[in-house]
Amino acid sequence: MRPPALPLPFLPSSSPNRDISLITSMEPSTPPEAAVVPNDSRVDRDSNGSAGGRPSSSRGSPSSSAQVPQGNGPNGEIELGSPRGMGGSGGKSLANVEPDDNGFVLDDVPHLTDYIHDLPTYPNPLQDNPAYSVVKQYFVNPDDTVAQKVVVHKDGPRGIHFRRAGPREKVYFQSDEVRACIVTCGGLCPGLNTVIREIVCGLSDMYGVHRVLGIEGGYKGFYARNTIPLTPKSVNDIHKRGGTVLGTSRGGHDTLKIVDHIEDREINQVYIIGGDGTQKGASLIFEEIRNRCLKVSIVGIPKTIDNDIEVIDKSFGFDTAVEEAQRAINAAHVEAESFENGIGVVKLMGRYSGFIAMYATLASRDVDCCLIPESPFYLEGPGGLFEFIEKRLKDNSHMVLVVAEGSGQDLMTKSVQAVDKQDSSGNKQLLDVGLWLSEKIKEHFARKQKMVINLKYIDPTYMIRAIPSNASDNVYCTLLAHSAIHGAMAGYTGFTVGPVNGRHAYVPFYRVTETQNKVVITDRVWARLLSSTNQPSFLCRKVVEESKKREPLSAQLPNDAGCTETGINRGVWGRCCLP
Repeated sequence: MRPPALPLPFLPSSSPNRDISLITSMEPSTPPEAAVVPNDSRVDRDSNGSAGGRPSSSRGSPSSSAQVPQGNGPNGEIELGSPRGMGGSGGKSLANVEPDDNGFVLDDVPHLTDYIHDLPTYPNPLQDNPAYSVVKQYFVNPDDTVAQKVVVHKDGPRGIHFRRAGPREKVYFQSDEVRACIVTCGGLCPGLNTVIREIVCGLSDMYGVHRVLGIEGGYKGFYARNTIPLTPKSVNDIHKRGGTVLGTSRGGHDTLKIVDHIEDREINQVYIIGGDGTQKGASLIFEEIRNRCLKVSIVGIPKTIDNDIEVIDKSFGFDTAVEEAQRAINAAHVEAESFENGIGVVKLMGRYSGFIAMYATLASRDVDCCLIPESPFYLEGPGGLFEFIEKRLKDNSHMVLVVAEGSGQDLMTKSVQAVDKQDSSGNKQLLDVGLWLSEKIKEHFARKQKMVINLKYIDPTYMIRAIPSNASDNVYCTLLAHSAIHGAMAGYTGFTVGPVNGRHAYVPFYRVTETQNKVVITDRVWARLLSSTNQPSFLCRKVVEESKKREPLSAQLPNDAGCTETGINRGVWGRCCLP
């Protein structure tokens, strides 16, 4: 029923969570037949022993030939902890994972056959696609996994792995039965149109799918019935534009209304592009789809310009944001250098994570001080920001300061009567640290009669969000879109896609929404920044030592490039861009 995969021994049948407590084994000597299959998992085997299903002329509706299992709840619904339960909130399919003897754990994603039995499978159309005739290996090996951690101790556990993304030999949708839809939610980000384009073109070129709808205006577009047909011709040039051709919004999530619309329109593949809040909404949609036993794949494509999504190496649009930030930093440097005691202040994106500010600073080499949310700072007194600015102006007669938008919020709330407000996405509305800091610097030097400054403040945040993606992000968006398509066609659902240590993988929703990716100030990359700018850390030794103690040991292990396994260092940047 489920495609051939890693041998996945289950916990003993006496365990109430035996279906969600997988212990996986990678031992090559263990044949696939050795996997223990729960009694209620009706697996059909075809002549060659691979998992398959009985063909049916139906489109796979649960009311047709596919046998829908009855749950153990009072009304027949599937309850968590039952043999077919999928775990906790957020589609957490492995709520109680335990390692095997080698410490190997497969944190798997849900599959349609987990709640709809006897789904038919079909040959993957890619094997007849002339464009792929030169490929040595058409399909991903079902035993392939991607390790979350690159570096492990010699005798330590192998750690958590994710299912590798890519095309499978068997698919669970016929091309002419697919009705796909795409929705974009949250703020703008470079690359949105590229992802939309590549989903539409990928479905058409690789799988012969021609019925794709665009949901306009974010989540609320589902029940407002704002849809437009998307074809390869209509999306051909949209990657050259910024923003999103579908429009977007924050909030507006109503799970029942959205799923009602999906069911009414007979949509069976939903591609949701957005940040952690959007992915939480996608998780709720998946849970309702599962409860109704609908043959619908829910796929998330993570989007956040701040690069604050956990597990994956980086989010699309981040490269473009760092590159575009250079223009603002360069302009600030020119302004500051042209005037006596010139100060250029640049505010960049980074609500909770300072990755854009950090990497833009490292790339520029013109920045004298970088302030991020993860590293608190203070203004007055010995070792404070004002003292450092004075010293830098005396030494160089100018300086450039980069500040992430989430920095210094605690300092501002002490000096400004702040009202605790939230936007429609539930995010706390931040005070403008760029303007506040600029005014504080001016006030400080106004009290010093002997030093007159010329300060220029630049805020390029919305300019950066609105530009088209660069070449690097365009390629990355294509890979994300194709990986998402392959996963949906293979019957996987309730997952998000992204690179983990340079290899694309399918990651359960809960893994990208439970925590945020943040800069670790005890990391070597942050140390490189301090070395580059020669700024003080603004932290006493006691705070640094406490931060080190809070960090897990795995976050302190150097990888093969001399970086630690934190934030973006897990991926391409860590190995290629930061030697």
